[in-house]
Amino acid sequence: MHRPALARTRLAPSPTGALHLGNARTFLVNWALARQRGQGVLLRIEDLDTPRVRAGAAEATLDTLRWLGVDWDEGPVVQSHDLEPYRAAMRALAGAGLVYPSALTRGEAEAAASAPQEGVHEAAFPSSLRPPLCPRGFDDEGANWRLATPPGPVAFHDEFRGPQAVDPSRSVGDFAVWTKRGQPSYQLAVVVDDARQGVTHVVRGDDLVDSAGRQLILYRALALTPEPSYLHLPLVRGQDGKRLAKRHGDTRLESYRAAGVNAGRVVGLVASWCGLGPPRPMGALEFAAAFRLDKVPRQDIVFTREHHAWLVEKGWSGP
Repeated sequence: MHRPALARTRLAPSPTGALHLGNARTFLVNWALARQRGQGVLLRIEDLDTPRVRAGAAEATLDTLRWLGVDWDEGPVVQSHDLEPYRAAMRALAGAGLVYPSALTRGEAEAAASAPQEGVHEAAFPSSLRPPLCPRGFDDEGANWRLATPPGPVAFHDEFRGPQAVDPSRSVGDFAVWTKRGQPSYQLAVVVDDARQGVTHVVRGDDLVDSAGRQLILYRALALTPEPSYLHLPLVRGQDGKRLAKRHGDTRLESYRAAGVNAGRVVGLVASWCGLGPPRPMGALEFAAAFRLDKVPRQDIVFTREHHAWLVEKGWSGP
């Protein structure tokens, strides 16, 4: 499969919950870079993590992005509306003898459907448990399938982190590409979609660096070109050092919005996190004009009480 090399990125929210401040930082940076560089912006709803999809979450996400001032040129396209491209990829992998049916536990199957997250580690599946490989048909959509992961590191250049080398054969082994729910895993779905939708630039949090190795293996196994450029940003964390989540209080954008917080304050806080000085209210277009990747701090962002106080207009006492 080959698409013209027209530069394009994607905003790819999952409708499994509300967007929080960490999501806002990633989406705004991705969007700002695209607008600076003249890249197209595709909006894709990644809703294949079926048990965790929340009714109304996709619509709420679109509304929140518009509130922030983020727009897009195409979409939204919804993964679950057409599974045939993923079946075609599985037929190609099976015909090449690169995948095989395998029993997964319920937890493993659910993990395969979700984007990997920091602190939630997929158990490594050793090649010693791999059955003999041979070309075959993709004849059982109701089974779990794994890819025979080739040994050795996968090298790529990260636009923010520089040269990277990850080894999925050691970290996860033979990883899941299809689940017995009759749906592709997260890893297969994003590769198929990015390739067929012409995505050339992927911007996301650095908890997904290892996923880049798995996705590049799939790109090469399926002979998909061009391979995307990756940019992995440091995460936004709570004061306990863990990735921003419910444990850190209500950092949902919809909650701040309901409390009367102006979108410009959220954008201004994100701008501060990106090295543009103390927070001040600004619109998304002003942020896009001012953003510079070389100013983004190399370390993780810590969301503090001072950040929250500034959002709700109680002043700023931070650095």
